[in-house]
Amino acid sequence: MVNVCELVRSSCRRVTEHSRLVQIDEDALARLAGELATDPVLIEASAAAATQAALTPVLPPEQAEAAATLVLALDSINFGSGYHDIVRKLPGMSGAVTMSTSLRNYVERTGPLTGERLRRITVDDCSQIFGQELDDGASAELMGRFATALNDLGHWLGESTDSSLDRIAAADNDGPTLAENLTAMPYFRDVEVLDDAQVHFYKRAQIAAADLSRELPQLNMSRLDQLTAFADNLVPHVLRVDGALRYDDGLADRIDDRQLLEPGTRAEIEIRAAGVTAVEQLSVELGHRAMDIDLALWTRGGSPHYKAQPRHRARSVFY
Repeated sequence: MVNVCELVRSSCRRVTEHSRLVQIDEDALARLAGELATDPVLIEASAAAATQAALTPVLPPEQAEAAATLVLALDSINFGSGYHDIVRKLPGMSGAVTMSTSLRNYVERTGPLTGERLRRITVDDCSQIFGQELDDGASAELMGRFATALNDLGHWLGESTDSSLDRIAAADNDGPTLAENLTAMPYFRDVEVLDDAQVHFYKRAQIAAADLSRELPQLNMSRLDQLTAFADNLVPHVLRVDGALRYDDGLADRIDDRQLLEPGTRAEIEIRAAGVTAVEQLSVELGHRAMDIDLALWTRGGSPHYKAQPRHRARSVFY
């Protein structure tokens, strides 16, 4: 049986090989590989993979359960970059950091999340948790989607046990298997269709496995080297600014003019697929896991050099 990670890898490669709007510049990608070889984020992430589980204290079951559920909840709402230009942000924070910080603050005030609590969260609750107006517009739409995502997670945990650790154990603490199990939730089932063929991304399903492994090394998550890049809009943007991705002039102009792309269109699919494929090539070249290269590129994207140029945005529940 082909695992979800291989579906992502192969379908994104197919899209990139026949792409009309987005191309990988092999020379620029090779230059970027040379820079990443000494990137401290990549080096640290790779070193942590070998040592962190042994050095990190083991949390007792109750604390581990709370931590795992929070990670899954954060990844359940790890989308909405297409809305971040209009949401109310916390001082000095991006849209993504505003949302994650708001949920963490809510948990600190009110106690650990459980399946039961997640199933009861409403749109009004999300408005309060994330500090957004229910304005009958895009902000309210995002809060509705957040409520659905958190409710779905509550139901996925299972009303009989409500246990994140049980769900992880049911996947044998295996990254690709957990990612596949998470795709039972619609907002994690990140599949598009291009030229009559399915294109698999599973961005948040895969990043959940990576985040759990970093937050709770005691889980000893296996086969993390099988995970692909987490197809969003920041990693392709970094690759574009660094010259490793080249966009069709018309597409580049639309993005530079800050026009929203429609989710599931050729342009949006090709951008994300090219990002995954480029990271796969970097992974082979450098001998590092794709998830760690993704982290290094994502971290780069936070610097002013990359923020100065617009990146593509789409109002999607997948990133």
